[in-house]
Amino acid sequence: MTLKTFSWLVVVVAVAVASIGWFGLAGWLGLLVAALCVAAHVAGNAIGTGLRDETDRELASRPRPPQAVPLPKPPAFLERGGSLGRLVPVSVCIGGVCGGIAGGVSLAVFVGSSTAGAVLGSLSSAVIGGIGGFLVASLVEILRTTFREAIAHEQAAVARGDRGLGR
Repeated sequence: MTLKTFSWLVVVVAVAVASIGWFGLAGWLGLLVAALCVAAHVAGNAIGTGLRDETDRELASRPRPPQAVPLPKPPAFLERGGSLGRLVPVSVCIGGVCGGIAGGVSLAVFVGSSTAGAVLGSLSSAVIGGIGGFLVASLVEILRTTFREAIAHEQAAVARGDRGLGR
């Protein structure tokens, strides 16, 4: 063993012993695990980059057969940006009112909180109710639109004479 290697070994052992005294055995093991995780992450990135570069070179050397370019289709309703309809704001309002009333009454009756606490709880319950109303209305609107598009697509396929999915 060379003097340089021995010196590095002494430094590593000294740092390990000092860290055990400073952090305790559990802290030292935690630092060791964190260092090993970082080393594994760096090694994984290096291996992944090498494999990707090797695959890119291999694919570039292969001849590519000509490919037909598909015709562009119009975007589906859910791919376009736009309003979800009038159902969403109405459901948000209904959910907010119901949540606010339920939260305020529950805090006042069951917990016996003060008026200020009941009002603040009612407001936070109204926000949660509004979020719930938004989620339910969005789900209903998306399901309705999806089913409407699926039925229209199926009717168009029947009109064209497509038998569909191997039937």
